[in-house]
Amino acid sequence: MTEDDSHSDDGEPADTASEQRRQAGDEETSRAGTDTSSGRTPPDRTAEERPAGSATDGSAGTEGDDADESEGPTAQRSGAPNPSRALSDVGLGDDGDSRGLFDDLLSGEPIFENKEVLRPSYTPHELPHRTDQINQMATILVSALRGETPSNILIYGKTGTGKTASAKFVSQELERTSQKYDVPCEVEYINCEVTDTQYRVLAQLANKFIEKNHTVIDDRLRSLETLAGEAREDETALADTEFDAVADVDARISELERDREEMEAVPMTGWPTDRVYSTFFDAVDYNERVVVIMLDEIDKLVEKSGDDTLYNLSRMNSELDNSRISIMGISNDLKFTDFLDPRVKSSLGEEEIVFPPYDANQLRDILQHRADVAFKGHALSEHVIPLCAAFAAQEHGDARRALDLLRTAGELAERSQADGVAETHVRQAQDKIELDRVVEVVRTLPTQSKIVLFSIILLEKNGVHNINTGEVFNIYKRLCEEIDADILTQRRVTDLISELDMLGIVNAVVVSKGRYGRTKEISLSVPIDETEAVLLTDSRLGDIENAQPFVQARFDN
Repeated sequence: MTEDDSHSDDGEPADTASEQRRQAGDEETSRAGTDTSSGRTPPDRTAEERPAGSATDGSAGTEGDDADESEGPTAQRSGAPNPSRALSDVGLGDDGDSRGLFDDLLSGEPIFENKEVLRPSYTPHELPHRTDQINQMATILVSALRGETPSNILIYGKTGTGKTASAKFVSQELERTSQKYDVPCEVEYINCEVTDTQYRVLAQLANKFIEKNHTVIDDRLRSLETLAGEAREDETALADTEFDAVADVDARISELERDREEMEAVPMTGWPTDRVYSTFFDAVDYNERVVVIMLDEIDKLVEKSGDDTLYNLSRMNSELDNSRISIMGISNDLKFTDFLDPRVKSSLGEEEIVFPPYDANQLRDILQHRADVAFKGHALSEHVIPLCAAFAAQEHGDARRALDLLRTAGELAERSQADGVAETHVRQAQDKIELDRVVEVVRTLPTQSKIVLFSIILLEKNGVHNINTGEVFNIYKRLCEEIDADILTQRRVTDLISELDMLGIVNAVVVSKGRYGRTKEISLSVPIDETEAVLLTDSRLGDIENAQPFVQARFDN
């Protein structure tokens, strides 16, 4: 900017050249389409009045090129980035076509039709090979549709045997039929692996019923307010109703409003447990209904919080006036009732249903049933489903594992932009799932077990084969000293090795050494580098800067 330009802006007379430059600048600014809101300074503003960063004398400032390229009244303020322009530059190819990050990934034909049917949360419309168990549940719960209290049910079975899916299927059918015949029957599902304390269980149930009660009250209030309005204009509107006068309707409206206001939602922490229980009791008993409370992973609740929750729930029916409660417990642990109070065990286990593991043929049927919905036609090679079923059959007939394997194989095929899912994708998926399982198991091991496992890893990494318990114990002691951990006895370390063997992390075989007695020969059953990486995420083990010298302990017997 010249001195003359500045002088002219201050309001002093300008020479002809300055005036021409000023007019040219104003015309340029006008062509750029700027106004006061987009950074243009009106000609009569002084420098002191001018907004910070605005252009002067029609110039666009230090980054005026952007302003020159903008069009229309929405042009960017001088010096500000242009997001539209920035976005258009992303992925710009040599030929000028705009290619986004996901364009190439979307270019291939999709393999999945509906991936969700392969997830554990999906409840299918039919469950192959579980007809007997489903009929058992239905026979017990049908009494709820007659307004009676169903017997409590305990469902047992290993992971992936269809327990939860079957229970949810029956529950959906129960609620659908109750609506069909206008019978007040409800099912509430609680996952006790997540909601694992008495407070949380009662609070979640209380808030669910408070929400339902609010809905019922709100519907009733709307109908009563409509009735009251009609009755004020014509009292015959009250004919064939329970009310004799408009005042009776108003009184009922006030009563419902008080009820709604008194139903206070339970916070997730902070209340005494007896207050939470009382709130749940009042909420569930507000209306006439039969309630089935489904407690999935019920053994996790007992393990974490004892049997107080089950004791309270099982005794509620003797005190309820309007509603009735039945408990459906689902457990992977056949022995969890051994830890229950005899009174709770007696009332809770009125009916027991056992889900046996699936065999390979049954798993194949289940996978085929889901695959027909999950995948596009001809997406699977003929060996995919039998191989998934065979792998899962080795895992005690785990249908969840089989479905997870099939889904993961499909995802791997899709990511590699293959035409379909092949046997190789299943084997890759098996390796991936197994590694994920190992990572999770190792990550959640107790510290002492991690130290024992780390000792075995150090020996293997240094070329030691046929590792025996004594060698592991010597390195274990050195590691404990290094991180200031308690040193267990060699007998206890041997027990920890056996536990790692049961988890499939190590392979420990008892061998005879003749007159030297018997010992265990130990080797890793999992990938060494990945396992070590997981162990080193533990802050205590991660503090060991140089673990290699500890291997010399093998020779310090």
